[in-house]
Order: sequence, then C-alpha cells, then structure tokens
Amino acid sequence: MIAKTFAYYLPSTEIEAAEVFLRSKAQGKQVLYYGGGSEIITMATAGTIAPDVVIDIKALPAMNALEIHGCQLILGGAVSLERIRVSNLFPLLGVVVGRIADHTNQCRITLGGNLCGTIIYREAVLPLLLSDAMVALWGPEGPRQAPIQDVFQGRMRLREGEFVHQILVNTAYTQAPFFHIKQTLGEKIGYPAVTIAMLWDGEQRRMAFSGICEKPFRSTAMENAMNNPAKPLADRVAQAMDCLPMGTLENQEGSGTYRRQILHKLLTQFGEKSGYENL
Repeated sequence: MIAKTFAYYLPSTEIEAAEVFLRSKAQGKQVLYYGGGSEIITMATAGTIAPDVVIDIKALPAMNALEIHGCQLILGGAVSLERIRVSNLFPLLGVVVGRIADHTNQCRITLGGNLCGTIIYREAVLPLLLSDAMVALWGPEGPRQAPIQDVFQGRMRLREGEFVHQILVNTAYTQAPFFHIKQTLGEKIGYPAVTIAMLWDGEQRRMAFSGICEKPFRSTAMENAMNNPAKPLADRVAQAMDCLPMGTLENQEGSGTYRRQILHKLLTQFGEKSGYENL
C-alpha cells in the first residue's frame, strides 16, 4: 500500500504535461512522470520514493505509436515491452525485451520506463545503441531530438522535466541480421550476468553489452577487435576483453571474475559462428 497521498494528473497534450511539471516544481513539489508504473508503484509502496505529484503520460497518442513511417520505425515511449515483442517490427529489440521480465511485467513495463528507470541493466537500450536510434524528447522547453549516444551514457541524461516521447530507428537496421545471448545466474528470466546484442552492418558487427559492467554500453573498440580478420579468434577475444570501458560489475548476480569468464566464453562462442544465428 502506498502510504503518502499524491496529486495525479492525466494530461491530454505534451504541452499540458510540461506545464504541470513546471507549475509543480515551482511550488517545491517532487514530481514524477508515470508510464507503465511498475517501478514507481514498487518503490512508492516500499517507501523509497514519495512523490507529491504524478503526471501520467501514457495516454498521449504519440507515446503509444508503434509503426513504420517511410524508412523509420517509430516507437512511443509508453509502448510496452510486450507490444514491441509481439509486433516483430524490430526483431532484435523484440528478442532483447522478451528476456527482461516475466510476461505479466512485460505487459506493464514501457520502453521509456526501461530506459529511464533505476534498474541498472536497461537492456532495451542495446539495440537502440546498435542502430544509431534518435530519441525524441519533450519537456518544458518543448520538443527536441538527439542521437541515443548523446543522451544515453550509462543512463538517460535528460534535462529537467523531459521525458522520452518517441524512439526513431532507421528500418535499414531493424531488419539487419543479429545475434543475442543472455546469461543469467539461474532462471531464463532475470537480471543478466552478461547480455550481448550484436547487429550486422554490412560485414561489420556492432556490439553492445549489459551486465558485464555497472552500465550498459556499446564499444567500438571491442567491435574493432572482434571484426579483425587478420588475427586468430583467441587473440581477438583477448583484445576485446582488454577493451572493456570500465571495471566489471560485482553483485549478487555474479562476481566480476564470473562475469569475465562468461563474457570470454560467449565471445568465443560467437566468434566460432559463421552465420547470423540468434543463439
């Protein structure tokens, strides 16, 4: 049960949502945007957050877009992981989000929620990093767009009062061959010890990771190492391992040593594959 009473707003336009945010902040209130609500409800029930104002943005039409328009796939920030998976409009993204949670929670967790939430793994971002996605944002200053690489650096770096409005992906990437594998400590559904997502760009393989470090990332240095045909596989894997951008994560899902062992095994397994199979 959520102990604290809060004001709930259901704006009908993006402008209204931004105005409510500005007005509430000016009054010194703690404000949260609400999409699927799974994380907010859990944390508010536990008492770890206590918002004064909740702005529900999931009813905004553009937030629920899931369609191809011209050469762009448009994904609304309030689209659930389950809708993305079932649509199969971006197969790699569908496979990745299909392993984030159980079916019940996949129906509640939104794309924007996974990107902006407090859970560090944020696996939905991996295909977006690989596909050079654009992020459409809305906030008190109005709409703007930015490359995913500019606004996601381990987590979303948004201006005050902004929310993820839509994600835009070139369809040249959505149908590209891909590879995905997720290693968990136990069950198929759970937090990752290591998740690897790869996307072919011509003959080159793009690579993004979650679980191995404290933040998800794409590494061009690791890509260059694994894409080098002049070296034997063992050397490519060793070089890629040396290119990790930060220290390995240590928590209840696995030690740093365990995660490095898993990553080494998975990179070797991938390097031995000659085709585009999804393992």
